[in-house]
Amino acid sequence: MQAATKSVVSEELRARFARAKNVVVLTGAGVSAESGVPTFRGAGKTAVWKGMPFDVISSGAKLDRDLPAVWEWFNYRRGVLRTLKPNPAHEAIARWQDRFERFTLVTQNVDGLHHAAGSRNVIELHGSVWRARCLTCNSRSDLRASEVVAGVPSCLDCGGVMRPDVVLFGEMLPRGVFEQAAMWAESCDLCFVVGTSAVVYPAAAIPEIARAAGAYVIEVNPERTPLSNICDETLMGKAGEILPLIECTVVIENSKD
Repeated sequence: MQAATKSVVSEELRARFARAKNVVVLTGAGVSAESGVPTFRGAGKTAVWKGMPFDVISSGAKLDRDLPAVWEWFNYRRGVLRTLKPNPAHEAIARWQDRFERFTLVTQNVDGLHHAAGSRNVIELHGSVWRARCLTCNSRSDLRASEVVAGVPSCLDCGGVMRPDVVLFGEMLPRGVFEQAAMWAESCDLCFVVGTSAVVYPAAAIPEIARAAGAYVIEVNPERTPLSNICDETLMGKAGEILPLIECTVVIENSKD
């Protein structure tokens, strides 16, 4: 194992990046924080919305008791996110999808910034604040294209009430989404873990699965995490600086050949 500063891209990483065929990237809140996305969590049990902590207003139990209140909270969150833009980390990751034969992006984020940067076929482990899901027929609706900015949206297919298409506290991941991510992790050459504390499971298992299958695992984070000890390299710094740097150094090396 080795650690590298944010200004250093090792020869080993350059070589592996240049010849990789199958790459998996797992992203967390740290990537979006560089775009100004707030965590919305507060500190500990601090109230973040009308006297309620994050894990109360964003819980499955609260949704069952008071769906309009949950929608008021998520409508507010979308209003905050609406003006924010992808940063260089999102943009670099979007470029990578056309660089490798197989590229899989797995994110814990629900803000939609990867899509806004041009990423396709994103595996969203925790859903998206920009979608609603019908509680009756399970149909989904794109809220970016909707005129609904307040209240509880109705399903266009069956008329039923909808909920945010986000995994709330106390809920399981959507069926099959983790299994899909794990399948690609088992066959990748390189696995990047970017901007995540690596303590939330099952998402944190993705790099562990990749490592066990023989992949080279690179962590990009401002500080070390519980995952650092199993990574082949830890690049400490901002993802918006490091990911474009990795890409740039490989291009420079290739131009010398």
